[in-house]
Amino acid sequence: MRYCTQCVLPDTRPGVTLDADGVCEGCRNHARRGQGIDWDERRRRLDAIFEDAKRRNRGYDCIIPVSGGKDSTWQVVKCLESGLRILAVTWRTPGRTALGQANLDNLVRLGVDHIDYTINPDVERKFMYKALVKTGSTGVPMHMAIYAIPLRIAVALEVPLVVWGENPHVEYGRTDDSDQSDELGPGWGQRHGILQDSTPEDWVDDDLTLKDMEPYTMPSEEAFKRAGVRSFFLGDYLPWDPAESLRVASEHGFKAREAGPRLGLYNYADIDCDFISVHHHFKWLKFGCTRLFDNLALEIRNGRITRDQAIDTIRQRGDQTPHDDIASLCEFLRISREHFAEIEAKFRNHDVWKQVDGVWRIPGFIVPDWKWS
Repeated sequence: MRYCTQCVLPDTRPGVTLDADGVCEGCRNHARRGQGIDWDERRRRLDAIFEDAKRRNRGYDCIIPVSGGKDSTWQVVKCLESGLRILAVTWRTPGRTALGQANLDNLVRLGVDHIDYTINPDVERKFMYKALVKTGSTGVPMHMAIYAIPLRIAVALEVPLVVWGENPHVEYGRTDDSDQSDELGPGWGQRHGILQDSTPEDWVDDDLTLKDMEPYTMPSEEAFKRAGVRSFFLGDYLPWDPAESLRVASEHGFKAREAGPRLGLYNYADIDCDFISVHHHFKWLKFGCTRLFDNLALEIRNGRITRDQAIDTIRQRGDQTPHDDIASLCEFLRISREHFAEIEAKFRNHDVWKQVDGVWRIPGFIVPDWKWS
């Protein structure tokens, strides 16, 4: 493994490439955005998009996909400040937490209409289990639903805009072209590989019918264009900083976890679902990095910590295996913890991990004195 010389992301993480100086795409993007992007001009372009939506709407100006987290709260606040009439849309995770529900209720009270879309739990259980066994990720059903449901509703209601938050492929990998945004249309998930190169049809079998997969299915490109929907990332037009979105969200009633982080660095991230930490846990087995690495990379780029401090934080936090959340997922999937361990073992990447004296280790790990267990 090779690590970015400016942050802590390894080249094993999908989307991360290192240049001749050992700097990752995410760090290069951040430097470009700080030096070469005219944010005032982008704000003017955003205002023009909003004004066009107000002229074209048949009721709602925009749909905002929301979880109730600090980012979706920030999105709602910014769009309300621009005078948009908002329909908020949520895919209801089967692992929703009490704090996640409270933050979602708070978001609705800011002044939006809201759809809380629940998929048949038997369908979700079957799909999530199949995805876990086949891909080593509980996130395939989640991502399919999160991306498809708002776009389907936008097409059905002919809502002119769908407004997402950060663009993950700018923050963590893909080159940011200052003249073109990476709009999230029906083909976005396939283009970036976030759906494990699969479509809903690929999961149809004796247990899951094509009708079962309806909530996960994107509208067609033709229907999307015919409805005149534009789906884009707010982070392509406004500077994206987790600290700033947290400040804005907190001022508008968002609450973080009092007990500290569920995983990673922040006590305000990934707090709405008991299962998201398991999705991130498999990154450790597959790529030798965790959610903590992603968080620390952003903190380094925003000048709040140094790389050495980030490495020391990784050392101090130690193993972040989400045992309680794994137990919750196993209960939902109706499988044993032993069976889950068999699935974990299947997806441990032997190009990253080596077994030494019966203990799995990562040779050349960024923390030389890491305590392996």
